Amino acid sequence: MRSVLITVHTARPDAAAVAATFARELQKAGIEVRVIDSEYDAIAAQGIEDLVAVGAGPGAAAGCDLAVVFGGDGTILRAAEMCRGTGAAVLGVNLGHVGFLAEADVEDLHEIAERVIAADFEVEERLTVDVSVTVGGREVGRNWALNEATVEKASRERMIEAVVEIDGRPVSRWGCDGIVCATPTGSTAYNFSAGGPIVWPEVAALLMVPISAHALFARPLVVSPDSTLAIEIVGDTPAGILWCDGRRAAELPVGARIEVRRGAEPVRLARLHTAPFADRLVRKFELPVAGWRGAAERRRETMS
Repeated sequence: MRSVLITVHTARPDAAAVAATFARELQKAGIEVRVIDSEYDAIAAQGIEDLVAVGAGPGAAAGCDLAVVFGGDGTILRAAEMCRGTGAAVLGVNLGHVGFLAEADVEDLHEIAERVIAADFEVEERLTVDVSVTVGGREVGRNWALNEATVEKASRERMIEAVVEIDGRPVSRWGCDGIVCATPTGSTAYNFSAGGPIVWPEVAALLMVPISAHALFARPLVVSPDSTLAIEIVGDTPAGILWCDGRRAAELPVGARIEVRRGAEPVRLARLHTAPFADRLVRKFELPVAGWRGAAERRRETMS
């Protein structure tokens, strides 16, 4: 029997009802539906039975071929934690916001269910980053991220001072509000807000972008996916904080060294559409493209 994990943003209006409708279609096709135990009551209250409750956390999607997420990018990132290392792919269904990681919109719920039942989807492996923190030469923490690992100031009043390093060589010293180390997937997230470049998902690269840096040289950096990015908190500066995907945090004392490198375990994203990434950008950000006449359009006009 195939199993599919369903997880929802329970604070979103109608999320549980939509998830229940979707679950019924899967059950009719003989697919076992699992839900997160903390979300079980909200979905079961919609009159659906035979749901299997599992605990949230890493490995929750073990034994499933797919995790279907009803919510926004934050909910999808939470599901990525549950799926990472299990082989299960994440399929995001957007419930109304930009939802850049989402693959489909809730208006297409029946079609999504049919595609899932038929296993009619492709899977992309997305680059992640592994993060380590050392203090005084001793490792004090490890983490990972799909979108980005960000070193930020912990105090509103003062910037952090940081020396940044690429592949064991110092590059610059920044007094700044923070530094974003992003993946191509995360290039449309915090990296985008910080003024970093948008990178197509199939481009293997790592990004480093300072946030509000007081420095002559404070430009976004795009480096090899095999490079190691390092940030050292230096000087007379307040403590910082490390955020991974905006979800997992760790304090950074002065003298902390943060190393970011390509992750050993990618995240698998399910895709229902094969539209070019440029089309996704235009649709998600509602970019103005009126007046565009590409080569194919011009050929059609000439033939007519």
